[in-house]
Amino acid sequence: MTGKIDARLGELGVTLPDAPAPAANYVPFVQVGDLVFVSGQISQGPDGLIKGKLGDDMDVAAGADAAKRCAMSLLAQARAACGGDLDRVVRVVKLTGFVNSTADFTDQPKVINGCSDFLVEVLDDAGRHSRSAVSAAALPLGVAVEIEAIFQVN
Repeated sequence: MTGKIDARLGELGVTLPDAPAPAANYVPFVQVGDLVFVSGQISQGPDGLIKGKLGDDMDVAAGADAAKRCAMSLLAQARAACGGDLDRVVRVVKLTGFVNSTADFTDQPKVINGCSDFLVEVLDDAGRHSRSAVSAAALPLGVAVEIEAIFQVN
């Protein structure tokens, strides 16, 4: 069954990855009522982890692309939480984005826009959300970006 959101992903030429398995002692998502809390998804693409430090060896555009990859994993986890039906997503409620960056780097919001913009492109107004974008001195496995999300589902 292909729903509206799957059709939109197809129009964009996007294939979501399989929902990544947890890398430690936690679950990928928890549903409480109509909210799904998705654990932090790290930047990774088809060729593996997307590593780097913003303000050092990675520019904002590459960081935003890494954040977009996080968005794809967030949607993959939401799809898993919804039994494969992304049309059950009512809206993205909140994102918290962590950017592996130098002490003087201040464009964390521009990096996390890679995730935010993608979610709005796919989900339209349901993709609009509250958000935090913060710096981190280091992230797991040296990745550039990690983002967690809260989705409202029906």
